[in-house]
Amino acid sequence: MNLGEFLLSVGATCRITRFLTKDALAAGFRSWVADRFGDDSKPSYLVSCSWCTSIWVASATAVLAHRAGGTTGFQITAAALSLSYLAGLASQWLD
Repeated sequence: MNLGEFLLSVGATCRITRFLTKDALAAGFRSWVADRFGDDSKPSYLVSCSWCTSIWVASATAVLAHRAGGTTGFQITAAALSLSYLAGLASQWLD
């Protein structure tokens, strides 16, 4: 994995983690986990904790980057996720 693929992987990991743990569009998923396992369960904590979720997202992203990092598909997808994350940070900072 080269530096560019690594940085794209970091951005993609940040965006996917944020989506899973905080985004309103994933609230149904988090509610389903809480309903299935209980509000105080470890799975519920996992899907609401950015630190906890990020290790799993980072692991999957690292494997994908290692196997497909040089492909156009990975680069475009990871760039879009990274840019989305940076745009979100910028809008929070600028607003």
